[in-house]
Amino acid sequence: MASGFFAILDDIAALMDDVAVTSKVATQKTAGILGDDLAVNAEKATGFLSSRELPVLWAITKGSFINKLIILPVVFFLNWLYAPAINYVLILGGLYLAFEGVEKIIEFLFHREKEGHEVIEEIIEDEKSDEEIEKSKVKSAITTDFILSIEIVIIALGTVLEENHPFITQILVTSLVAFIATVGVYGIVALIVRMDDAGFKLIKKSNDKGFFGKLGHLLVKALPIVIKALGVIGTIALIMVAGGIFAHRVEFLHHFLESWSSNGVLNVVKEFILGLAGGLIGVAIFMTGKGAVSLVKRK
Repeated sequence: MASGFFAILDDIAALMDDVAVTSKVATQKTAGILGDDLAVNAEKATGFLSSRELPVLWAITKGSFINKLIILPVVFFLNWLYAPAINYVLILGGLYLAFEGVEKIIEFLFHREKEGHEVIEEIIEDEKSDEEIEKSKVKSAITTDFILSIEIVIIALGTVLEENHPFITQILVTSLVAFIATVGVYGIVALIVRMDDAGFKLIKKSNDKGFFGKLGHLLVKALPIVIKALGVIGTIALIMVAGGIFAHRVEFLHHFLESWSSNGVLNVVKEFILGLAGGLIGVAIFMTGKGAVSLVKRK
């Protein structure tokens, strides 16, 4: 009886050791996408009133956990039922990310002064309550997180499948990596958005003197620069993630500029080109659909 109990403990210990080792490998393989995830979500989680930053970030974090709870069982089921379906889901998600990134670039490059009815529409938009605007931004952040979470979960699962681990190890490793991704990314985002508050506290406690006073001013002045930088990095990250999905998941695109893939810099350029092209296609589809809906409404 005792020997059977210790045998079970030994099996559990071996399983946990296997999970720990494989989780480390999976986390390393998802490091790139986690970096992009951080840049994108940090940009999404900024731009709120100071008093609302942490509540908004907590709402996005909860949404991210819910995303993972939805994605994990669906991915396991699809992988069991029909593995290629995951590929199609990823490609559609990549198209959405590319569209979002390119749309931001187009808005920045071709933004113009609004006149007439456009001004009226903007005034109506401005009259929306802060609560409605906040909810809209949180919803957008959670939607983007959903697509990025799919990529993270599938990369983690792919790592486990490559090493032919049993099903229980697949579940534990993939779930652990998904949990670490959410806690790690949003923990760092929380530190970023509270930089100015930390700076003000340092200034106050040091009576605006000495090293800590200067550090406080540096943190306060650095936050707007960091936020702008994250906006740029986040937009590029959206396009790069999408381009990476297209390059690895679409067969004929995988062979597009194939000689560039072996060169790190050229491979980045290749993925950016693919992401940009996918985004332009996404924008074209969106504008066509929007025009068709407007035409139907007029009739």
